[in-house]
Amino acid sequence: MAKSKVAYFCQSCGFEAPKWLGKCPSCAQWNTFVEEVIEKDNKAVPNWKTTSTSLQRANKPIEVAEISFNEDQRLLTPDKEFNRVLGGGIVAGSLVLIGGEPGIGKSTLMLQLALNMPKLKVLYVSGEESERQIKMRAERLTEVTAATKESGIQSVDYKNETASAGTKKGCFILTETSTQNIFKQIEELEPDIVVVDSIQTLHSAHIESTPGSVSQVRECTAELLRFAKESGTPVFLIGHITKDGMIAGPKILEHMVDTVLQFEGDRHHVYRILRTIKNRFGSSSELGIYEMLGEGLREVSNPSEILLSQRDEPLSGITISTTLEGMRPMMIETQALVSDSPYGTPQRSATGFDTKRMSMLLAVLEKRCGFRLGAKDVFLNITGGIRVEDPAIDLGLAAAIISSHQDIPIPFKTCFAGEIGLSGEIRAVNRVEQRIAEAQKLGFEQIFISKYNLPSSAQDKKKMDLTRYNIDIKIVSRIEEVFELLFG
Repeated sequence: MAKSKVAYFCQSCGFEAPKWLGKCPSCAQWNTFVEEVIEKDNKAVPNWKTTSTSLQRANKPIEVAEISFNEDQRLLTPDKEFNRVLGGGIVAGSLVLIGGEPGIGKSTLMLQLALNMPKLKVLYVSGEESERQIKMRAERLTEVTAATKESGIQSVDYKNETASAGTKKGCFILTETSTQNIFKQIEELEPDIVVVDSIQTLHSAHIESTPGSVSQVRECTAELLRFAKESGTPVFLIGHITKDGMIAGPKILEHMVDTVLQFEGDRHHVYRILRTIKNRFGSSSELGIYEMLGEGLREVSNPSEILLSQRDEPLSGITISTTLEGMRPMMIETQALVSDSPYGTPQRSATGFDTKRMSMLLAVLEKRCGFRLGAKDVFLNITGGIRVEDPAIDLGLAAAIISSHQDIPIPFKTCFAGEIGLSGEIRAVNRVEQRIAEAQKLGFEQIFISKYNLPSSAQDKKKMDLTRYNIDIKIVSRIEEVFELLFG
């Protein structure tokens, strides 16, 4: 019998200490340490194959030029939005963590993905639901009924009663929480993709603590990480969200995995956003948009359809701005409301936008343009429930503020793409050609851009030819020019 060891872990960052501490020296959080009993048995069953090459081989330093590298093809899924947030598809041997609030649709997303890939062998490990519950959810996904009938939802019992699946392809369901039994079934089934729902329900025999604790989550993730890297099998982990909005378990869990995806959205609305928080194989600023329906999640290939409202008549305080999320251009609706302050201190509120940057825009409008906004209540809103950090929407927000202040509507077919400087100049934004092309595709008639986006040399003018666009491009250099063109 191995000797027991008692350690204290920070529930916020996973810091380990030999005794209880009031304040964590790593993340500076108070009263986050919990006591856990750790018992490691050297005679226990290994967490992966006993013939692992990593246990037999001693790595030696090698020069970079001598390393042989063959670029593997990414595994493309039928879900284009999912491929986008992963950076172009699933990378072999990658460990992906998907977090989100309870009931947001994490399990539905991964089960729908598993059912839509009938040519691959996918093992769906569930520690929260029974086989019948998963079967009921799969029946509701009517869009993948054909794929379900073709591949079949197989049940894998850890007692090897139905594990002899042979060369069958499809989605296999395993209801198990012990990592030792899971790896035993993985070794016999040899799946192409493994999905774990969720990581907080797994437990390892090497750690004597309850499932969901800091040490258990870290140990189970480490075992799955070693399996993914040694076998080259992609592994998807589903994680819960705490009250603070962080992925349950220590912050170290996000450092161990290759990719972290955040599934966001309001349960009372139909739209969901899959956002990339961390990605070692691609951009970390991509997002995918889904619509939650009764038969599952539907991809929203054109996000502008949900970010732009359909209005019958022009309204003041509403403008359309162009923004970029990763490599994807989008048109978003920016709303502003300016009213007299009934109290002594005016209110400043922004939804989906930085409040400090809003204060900067208001100061520029008052100093450079002469608008008296110091005694006004100002409210800003980015529609669609998304948060935008792209400075290219500054010009659209400033136009919306003045439109609401003067109560003069802006033409609906007008959009903006420009950053505002402290001196009132319109600064250039990146990838302006993609923004113009997106505005033209959606039927806009004119777009305001900075003159500093225009090329200066003859060689650059050949690369950037604005005459090929069937949209009126307004070239401006200062914010006063914008207001003169809009309001006279």
